[in-house]
Amino acid sequence: MALAAGPERQIGKLVITNIGLMLSGALEAPLLDADTIVAEGGKITAIGKRADCDIDDARVKIDAHGCALAPGLIDSHVHPVFGDWTPRQSQLNWIDSFLHGGVTTMVSAGEVHLPGRPRDVVGVKALAITAQRAFSNFRPGGVKLHAGAPVLEKGMVESDFAELAAAGVTLLGEVGLGSVKAGDEAQQMVAWARKYGIQSTIHTGGPSVPGSGYIDADTVLAADADIIGHINGGHTALPLRQIRCLCESCTRGIEIVHNGNELAALTALRYARELGQMHRVILGTDSPAGSGVQPLGILRLIALLSSVGEVPAEIIFACATGNTARLRKLDGGLIEVGRAADFVLMDRAQHSAGKDVLDSVRQGDLPGIGMVIIDGIVRCGRSRNTPPAERIPEILS
Repeated sequence: MALAAGPERQIGKLVITNIGLMLSGALEAPLLDADTIVAEGGKITAIGKRADCDIDDARVKIDAHGCALAPGLIDSHVHPVFGDWTPRQSQLNWIDSFLHGGVTTMVSAGEVHLPGRPRDVVGVKALAITAQRAFSNFRPGGVKLHAGAPVLEKGMVESDFAELAAAGVTLLGEVGLGSVKAGDEAQQMVAWARKYGIQSTIHTGGPSVPGSGYIDADTVLAADADIIGHINGGHTALPLRQIRCLCESCTRGIEIVHNGNELAALTALRYARELGQMHRVILGTDSPAGSGVQPLGILRLIALLSSVGEVPAEIIFACATGNTARLRKLDGGLIEVGRAADFVLMDRAQHSAGKDVLDSVRQGDLPGIGMVIIDGIVRCGRSRNTPPAERIPEILS
């Protein structure tokens, strides 16, 4: 598939039938009793049994051939720069590769890898507004990348956040990656950002890039950012007792990432379950990073948390989709009428020991992706990155 030049939505009706298993993305009801989904104008218009849905006059008809359908995966933590290129690993087309890992939406935690990234207030605002505009106008592979996340620097005042919000900026980059590292100083800026509708994420754990610092649980709690970024470290995690403290002492999002400490990831997941706080758990990759670019990072994290964490796969898929959509206020992530028609069609990988796709993930295997759809438009067929699936969907017209 060619790279998308800008936001596009499906024209006419999309109908997908013969779906073997439908994952809703919602923790409260992760599986739906449905085999057909209909979308128009890039939005879901009907979900149910084939006999109960209006499937006539479809512009695009897809036979799922028994594959599972899930909401498109959401990567809650990426660090883009410009276009589909990352200077961190000197790699092209990394976002398009994530598409082949089932990711349909990404959220920037700051454009921190830009060579010569400005640290003065004017430059910080200019970069954020430029990134927000650029990724609104250009979507590699069709992936929705919410970018333009300024990193807090000393000297920023309330009017700066008002200006950013008026320009369309809705995110803050990781608190702690700039010169603002103290909890009380960050708290004031986070509050200003929240006042103007800008969501915040805080770095957690040891430093990851030059200029970043160690952010402990006390600082995270004092800053009161909306998302506890990479609670399992990016890369170095906090002591497990501090992770427990963060899970117990606030109500903010608990973000677990691929490029972090796996023991800390599993421990944070266990704490969230014990506390009845699974709705707070969201997933990201924290890439590109020193460990590279991981096109299958979200799928690998799902498999890890389900298999070793002993959580049903459909619950972890909900963490990677609906939980993130709700906490991040995104239009996809859930199979609901009116939501974006962002879908991943997948099946058990060939020769997996699992009896079906969910059981295979529970046993630690990655699913094989057969098709990814964004805003009702087919963006890729059989993934070039996942293992081949037992079954793949077919476009009939």
